[in-house]
Amino acid sequence: MKGNLRQGFDEYEWRWRLPGNKPQQFDKPAWSGAALDGRVILLHAEQGAGDSIPFARYALLVAAKGGQVILQCQTPLVSLFEQLKGVEQVIARDDPLPAFDVHAPLLSLPRIFKTDLDSIPAPDAYLNADAARTKKFAEMLYSTRLNVGIAWAGKPSHRNDRKRSAGIEPFIDLLGTPDKAFHSLQVGPRSADLVSNGCAGLIRDHGSNISDFADTAALIAALDLVISVDTSVCHLAGALGKPCWVAIPYTPDWRWLMEREDSPWHPSLRLFRQASFGDWPGVFSRLTAALENMISP
Repeated sequence: MKGNLRQGFDEYEWRWRLPGNKPQQFDKPAWSGAALDGRVILLHAEQGAGDSIPFARYALLVAAKGGQVILQCQTPLVSLFEQLKGVEQVIARDDPLPAFDVHAPLLSLPRIFKTDLDSIPAPDAYLNADAARTKKFAEMLYSTRLNVGIAWAGKPSHRNDRKRSAGIEPFIDLLGTPDKAFHSLQVGPRSADLVSNGCAGLIRDHGSNISDFADTAALIAALDLVISVDTSVCHLAGALGKPCWVAIPYTPDWRWLMEREDSPWHPSLRLFRQASFGDWPGVFSRLTAALENMISP
């Protein structure tokens, strides 16, 4: 969180000693970062989609070491990650493993590549949305308004979800912003918040059209702006190079660092931080002002 990434990523290997976080076991050695010389490397996802998406960017760096890259990830990410440059094959966690020579977990790659604040691989975009899916969503948008996607909650099982998920309530005032059309990027049980809070008529709910992250990416690509809490949606927007405003709790995830309004991981993101514990009203006051100043097409 302080930006001491080299030391932080070295110490982050201690995660494998935490109860309930046992590493996958393979009969092949872990990769040290040496030249691959044509060998096949298995990169494997860990934790949630909001961790896999930011660190999938390292696949291209791994491929540049001269190897063939296989990426194992969560099933909803497979179609999306098939667009990644440098990856020869994408498999789901439950798929049979193909033959490989070495392996590395995604979140160990920053340590292997000795990443610090000045060397974060941060292209404007490293993922692409499927063109046909994007066209389908684009036809559902408004041509005379700024189309804004919102996501108000992360996965409830996340240990910091109570602090990071603002819920739909503070977003409701945003929905009345003139000349803006709003689209829900929320999937799962929390998408029902639109009906339970009486605001379903103010926003288009795309939940029934989203079956995986490739669909979410296509909708994001068609939009003008995304406003999201700290969940996989904001990382996906950043990976696509889409402008995204992120509502950040007072005690943030380490990736957001401290005090900054930008992200060295995703150049297209703008951070709106709580000034004190639980200060969502302050965050959304600033978001509303910023949104009112945006000019519609």
